Amino acid sequence: MGLVVFLRGVNVGGHKAFQPSVLAREMSDFDVVNVGAAGTFVIRKTISQAVVRAELLRRLPFTAEFMICQSRDVIDLASGEPFPNEPSDKDVSRFVSVLAKRPRTLPLLPISQPAGETWQVKVIGVTGRFALSVQRRLGRTFVYPNEVVEKNLGVSATTRNWNTISAICEILKGR
Repeated sequence: MGLVVFLRGVNVGGHKAFQPSVLAREMSDFDVVNVGAAGTFVIRKTISQAVVRAELLRRLPFTAEFMICQSRDVIDLASGEPFPNEPSDKDVSRFVSVLAKRPRTLPLLPISQPAGETWQVKVIGVTGRFALSVQRRLGRTFVYPNEVVEKNLGVSATTRNWNTISAICEILKGR
């Protein structure tokens, strides 16, 4: 089965900018599909994580941090109901943070930032290397899910909207 690669901190405000679609074409021997502009790739060919890591480090014009997951782990996450009590609407968005490694210990969940009724990010669960959160935009300032996850779980992470995870699953299922 294939792999899913999530780059961390690229193409944000001109920082570590590159064209993911070009990189995917350059890695076409591995049957790579680019998903969006944030550095998310589905690798459909069976290949080792070490080979993928070496290819990415060789081809990227900068040093990058990335998380590589087995595609079955992403499919397993999406096949359940990861947000059972958290509706998604125009005011609330769902996110998945891919963790560099499993946290040693988990804090009491949910974690709301800021605390109380004015929360903007709520981390609701952790499944393996995935942290699930919802974001609610209130007012002019907003809190980013990734910073809440990293601070409270103590591990490096990169965050994607649930729509991206759904798109990855569609690619993996051949749709």
